[in-house]
Amino acid sequence: MSHRSDQILEDAPSLPAAERIELVERVLASLDSLLREDIGKLWGQECEGRIDAYERGEIPTVAAKDVFGDVREL
Repeated sequence: MSHRSDQILEDAPSLPAAERIELVERVLASLDSLLREDIGKLWGQECEGRIDAYERGEIPTVAAKDVFGDVREL
């Protein structure tokens, strides 16, 4: 970690709880768009992989009525 990061981590415990919570929320919010972007890319890759596997005949199909029937039984 950088010196700045170390300093923030050293100072943070002395802040009032409300300020520490706000600090954490703001740091997490700053990562939110990055995480969404990564998740979107990963889901895109997963979808493409499943489509390719389906087209190669590696994934069987299931009729929608069977899927929804199973869900209704839960």
